[in-house]
Amino acid sequence: MPEQIRIGNRTVGNGHPTFIIAEIGINHNGDLDIVKKLIDAAVDAGCDAVKFQKRTPELCVPPEQQSVIRDTPWGEMTYLSYRHRIEFNLDQYRQIDRYCKKKNIDWFASCWDPPSVDFIKNFDPPCYKIASATLTDIDLLHHVRKNKQPIILSTGMSTMEEIRKAVAILSQGDLLIAHTTSSYACLHEELNLLMIQALQAEFDFPVGYSGHEKNILPSCIAVALGACFVERHITLDCSMWGSDQAASLEPKNFKRLVSDIREVEIVLGDGVKKVYKTERPIMAKLRNGCRLVG
Repeated sequence: MPEQIRIGNRTVGNGHPTFIIAEIGINHNGDLDIVKKLIDAAVDAGCDAVKFQKRTPELCVPPEQQSVIRDTPWGEMTYLSYRHRIEFNLDQYRQIDRYCKKKNIDWFASCWDPPSVDFIKNFDPPCYKIASATLTDIDLLHHVRKNKQPIILSTGMSTMEEIRKAVAILSQGDLLIAHTTSSYACLHEELNLLMIQALQAEFDFPVGYSGHEKNILPSCIAVALGACFVERHITLDCSMWGSDQAASLEPKNFKRLVSDIREVEIVLGDGVKKVYKTERPIMAKLRNGCRLVG
């Protein structure tokens, strides 16, 4: 059976309600007002946590791309300048931290480089996230693992051998593994949700699902297949500018996602066969005078 792990004040794993993460990511476009609206939407939907992305642009943007000119909502600028434009500084993250505490929701981040890990450490996050893109960054994995908090490992665009190597490094502490396909928006034929059970069979860690599809059903199926946490991108409007917006859920649909997941948990039951109270009158009527033969 998969191990159970504490994230904040929640236990995540077999037998516990699905831990639901609203990934704000970079859908805020560098605007704190948008961040607060997205946090409000996540709280209203009933999410357990919101997640951000933290990068040091000089380290994460390849040198050959840093001077490339991009069209942005703020006009033309280099890709490096754009990456700086959407990164929050220490004071802004302090505001985010205060707002999440006020709204009573946990927050954490996927950290794409060691300085970003150290930056987020200032806020004592309940866990860290390793993005699929950095699963093979051995130095980063070791740096994150120095912390005591649980780590969520996303496994998109990775081979099983690469996943095994990452797990070997990260398994010295609390670890959760997320099945995902790193396409935005992901085609249904590439979701491969049975990988949730394949990862459960191979690793003795809680397994969840990070979805990038446009709709809700696959994430609910993931829960039915045993995913103990679900992460989906949240946006105020899918037509907003940004690379992740189209694969995100707007507040109304995110609220429906949470409701549907809770319904899936109810209908799955506990796997123990029983005769329910509501069945007894029917049993008395339909089995009257009947007896087992053989």
